[in-house]
Formats: sequence, C-alpha cells, structure tokens
Amino acid sequence: MVRLTRARYAARFAATDEDVTAAQRLRHLAFVAQTGAVSRDDGLDADAFDPLCRHVLVEERATGRLVCCYRLLPLSGGGEISKSYAAQYYELSALSEFQGPMVEMGRFCVHPDYRDPDILRVAWAAMTRFVDDEGVEMLFGCSSFRGTDADTYRDAFAMLKERHLAPKRWLPKVKAPDVFRFARRLRRKPDARRAMLTMPPLLRSYLVMGGWVSDHAVVDRDMDTLHVFTGLEISAIPPARARLLRAVTG
Repeated sequence: MVRLTRARYAARFAATDEDVTAAQRLRHLAFVAQTGAVSRDDGLDADAFDPLCRHVLVEERATGRLVCCYRLLPLSGGGEISKSYAAQYYELSALSEFQGPMVEMGRFCVHPDYRDPDILRVAWAAMTRFVDDEGVEMLFGCSSFRGTDADTYRDAFAMLKERHLAPKRWLPKVKAPDVFRFARRLRRKPDARRAMLTMPPLLRSYLVMGGWVSDHAVVDRDMDTLHVFTGLEISAIPPARARLLRAVTG
C-alpha cells in the first residue's frame, strides 16, 4: 500500500514487530484500559489472529504518534470464512457460498485522546486502496457497542432491524451462547436521532456505504461489548460515496 496522507495524518502497513506491538498497545488502551474488558498483564491486546493479518497504522505526521489502527485478514472467498475471527461467534455457512475475494477488518480503534474526523477518513481511504488493489468484493467484520446492556442501544438496534438487516442469502446464524436477538425481540419504531447518537462510528461508516448486519448481537463479556456481524458488498457502495473515498487515496 502506498503511503496515504491527509492533513495531519498518514496511513501505512505495519512493517516490523515493533509496529505490530504498537498497534496492540493502542488496542489495549482503547478496548481494555477505557472499558471493563478482561486485561492481560503485559498491556497488549493480542491474539492468535495477529500473525495472520496485515496491520494498518494511522499516524500523526508531525509527531509519529499512532492514533488509529486496524487489521486485515484476506480470504480468497467464502470457502475460507471459517478461518475468520468472526466465525468464532457467528455461524457463517451462508457466506461460504460467496465466490469473490473477501477481507475481514478487525480490531479497529482510534486513540481516545483524538476526535479528528480526518483520522477516520484516512483509515477508510487506506482500506479503499487495499480493496481496489486486491480486487476485494466483500468487506466484513464485527462492529462493537461499548458495554453489554442492550437497553442502552434499543433505538440503534431497532434501526438496524428496520433498515439494515443482511440479505437472507448471507444472513449469519446464531453460534455464540449469549446473544441479544434484536430482530425478534424489538417491536418499537426507532428514534432516528437517538439511534444515530448511540451507533458506533465504525458501524455508521459501514451503513452509509450500504453495509448490513446480523439479526442478533453477541454479548461479549470478556471484551465488555455487544457486537453485530457487519458485511459490505463492494459493488453495493453508492457511486458518489465511492468517489469520495477514492478522492482521498489520490
């Protein structure tokens, strides 16, 4: 991936073990130190998927400080879906029929001291470059809500049910032992403003590009999150949105 820059930030792939460790340290800060998640003693968020993935780093150009990171797990097609991180939590046999190249994006986080929207723009621009270069046809992952109290997010889940459920041909089934089946349980009309205020920024980004979600959320008490499987077929991205993303890569 060519180095990408916008205003104060630049994105690149991790090139060394030290780069990956820096990403794991930022993930620990975002996912553990700022939450009630189960912690490791070494101050890192690391797992068996890290060596299999490519890690994207977004850094502040003036200081070199790491402000955002995520990892990518490329798959040749749906036949490899069982190798994904998400397959631990969702029954994904329907997606095994997907024929084109796929990539799982995971562990997306932004440094809690930073609120600049350009960080997200650079992160998605780097993803766009990777998708274009590799001919990826589907992007997927788990989008997380902080905490495990589903009542906090009832309007967000009601909106997901009303507007953004996965097509039946790709719909993930229940696998995890503890889930919130919002598509079955919720009968309310969502308050759109409240829904968007409580929707995680990463999930909002998926949805505005035409993304969809599972009909249930997994309750992950170790990470102190609720998460939904999220998919995006690249061909479904609105042309105007695709042009905006590619403009940043240029």
